[in-house]
Amino acid sequence: MKITFLFTFFLIIANNLVQAVQPGRPNIILVLCDDLGYNDLGCYGSKLNRTPNIDRLAKEGIRFTDCYAAANVCTPSRVALMTGRYPIRSGLVNVLHPWQTTGIDSSEVTLPEMLTANGYYTGMIGKWHLGHLKQFLPLQHGFQEYFGIPYSNDMKPCIYLRGNEVEVKEVDQTQLTKTYTKEAIRFLTENRNRPFFLYLAHNMPHVPIFASEQFKGKSNNGLYGDVIEELDWSMGEILNKLRELKLDKNTLVVFSSDNGPWLTQGPNGGSALPLFQGKTTSWEGGHRVPLIAWWQGRIKAGEYSGLATLMDWFSTFANLVQSKESATPAVDGRDLTDILLKSRQRKAEDYFFFEGAKISAFRSGDYKLMLPHALRKGNRFVADVAAHDTLLFNLRKDIGETANLAQGNPGKVKELAAKLDEFKRSISGLKGKPGEPRPADWPR
Repeated sequence: MKITFLFTFFLIIANNLVQAVQPGRPNIILVLCDDLGYNDLGCYGSKLNRTPNIDRLAKEGIRFTDCYAAANVCTPSRVALMTGRYPIRSGLVNVLHPWQTTGIDSSEVTLPEMLTANGYYTGMIGKWHLGHLKQFLPLQHGFQEYFGIPYSNDMKPCIYLRGNEVEVKEVDQTQLTKTYTKEAIRFLTENRNRPFFLYLAHNMPHVPIFASEQFKGKSNNGLYGDVIEELDWSMGEILNKLRELKLDKNTLVVFSSDNGPWLTQGPNGGSALPLFQGKTTSWEGGHRVPLIAWWQGRIKAGEYSGLATLMDWFSTFANLVQSKESATPAVDGRDLTDILLKSRQRKAEDYFFFEGAKISAFRSGDYKLMLPHALRKGNRFVADVAAHDTLLFNLRKDIGETANLAQGNPGKVKELAAKLDEFKRSISGLKGKPGEPRPADWPR
């Protein structure tokens, strides 16, 4: 399927692979932070972290209030972003580790493959985390160049890859954000005369967190604030370079996070307020993330309070680049173009919360149904979470998930349960890829 898909694309654009950006076909920059909380940016309510550049993006573009990553941890969230599909469809439902020998399957059609087939030059900088063996790395899945750490920065060995090869065997993480920013500026400069897609996937603020000397000790929120403010500086450097290269009016910039904050890290873990809980949970703080879209002169400034997901960008980018492929792969995301350019609504209001390979909750419109869950004992990822029966929340009125409405609304519970059962039947038979235990001699 994948070969046919790409071959058709290449036939369509065979005479146009190297060309200036066509009117209406923007350059695309997708910036993804790691474990950034809903409340870690000024434009999302932070009173501690100064983020003027990202705040300006939100002021001049669209700030999404109800955007969901497709998972509450790294790997499944990222495979969903790259494919537009719930992680259960790829099997990557849990976090991958360096000792594992699995990764993204060659049958998956990825964002960079779709964009390359439509005449875009594609580059990635940063955290990949979809498999570290050669057959799983970015160059084998649509990116034409890659530089970064292939997994989380707390995993060993912490290395930089350039393409498929190790360039640095021990990363100086105090320079991580600066190094990625320098690489991004180089990419923009070298590719300013052709349509490009840049995926900048920061490792920060995933622990262990580091800031360069320029930012260390300068914020009002300890080291975590230093890290966030350096990420904001990075965004400012990219925006300045776009203006310098006169690309700002023909470049779509998307900024988000892969999941909620790692709250058990305390002062190094960020904030999801006013949402409840964070990373690894199916409460809002685990899945709901900041999302900003900016396109100078094309996107009308404002706020979008309807449901959206990071899976939506596959379909959105395909529309914006005028993809002519008639047999696009089945995706779960929805096209956001009408929201971006015409101030309209997303065509669907459903979102399914997964924990691993199992559905744990379901949102439809303003209502969220949470399935029964046993007591979750605290660990390094999450504090104690009490056992609960079926829960129902009106997220429009109760963003913090404090008032269970299930007992007084049996009709709504039944309605959402029926939709949930229908979706479960549609994915029957799908399961996650098995994990592999850590070898006894693996460095910790």
